[in-house]
Amino acid sequence: MTAREQHILLSFDIEEFDVPCEHGVDLPMEEQVRISVEGTHAILDVLKDHGVRATFFSTANFAQRAPEVIQRLIQEGHELASHGFYHSSFEVADLKNSKEALEAQTGQTIRGYRMARMMPVSEVEVAKAGYTYNTSLNPTFIPGRYMHLGTPRTHFMQDGVLQIPASVTPWVRFPLFWLSCHNLPFFLYRWLCRRTLRHDGYLVTYFHPWEFYELNEHPEFGLPFIVRNNSGRGMIERLDRWIASFKSEGASFITYSEFADSIS
Repeated sequence: MTAREQHILLSFDIEEFDVPCEHGVDLPMEEQVRISVEGTHAILDVLKDHGVRATFFSTANFAQRAPEVIQRLIQEGHELASHGFYHSSFEVADLKNSKEALEAQTGQTIRGYRMARMMPVSEVEVAKAGYTYNTSLNPTFIPGRYMHLGTPRTHFMQDGVLQIPASVTPWVRFPLFWLSCHNLPFFLYRWLCRRTLRHDGYLVTYFHPWEFYELNEHPEFGLPFIVRNNSGRGMIERLDRWIASFKSEGASFITYSEFADSIS
């Protein structure tokens, strides 16, 4: 990767829609999967319109329950990586079991891992499970969620595994993840992403399929405004404009595996 290149690592965590469960709402598994399937197809439509590729981190549970959407993303040239076996629970064995389940289902080699909710995970165990890279770090401070101000802000090696943190702005480490795109004015989110891309030479961000579902039409989910804001059509339009903006400026969209290979 040369200094002039600007790469965007766009990714999506495709999983059971268990967010309502965090707010005391019991949503049946079939409905969790249905909503995420609908959202994933909306994402794939946008990516196809722009001819760009992304990396999809899938739980094995979601992949097994939604084989048609997994088949579509692979056929359209996207990378599949692991998001664990289940989104709401974790055991160390899930690292290897999810990788093997995804590989058995698709015939693809699964090289990357992202822990559910970007929670900490043993790098030694990630390496033992056979992953090339791990992208489970959001190097910022979010009260009640993350306190990672002392960690590297850009990619680094740990225990033989390439670490690819989510992008945050230089200096103040403002997170550029999904919630920022939902709630900042679009021009400001795009500007922060552009500044970070030019500073680092690459940009890492992630979203979820259920963000592209009309959450505001379902008050029974009990979701806070910051999650519902600009969901559904609003997020489809934002993703479309965001990709178009960076394509017009010459940035290239690459998979996480391609990025890992470019710096090895």
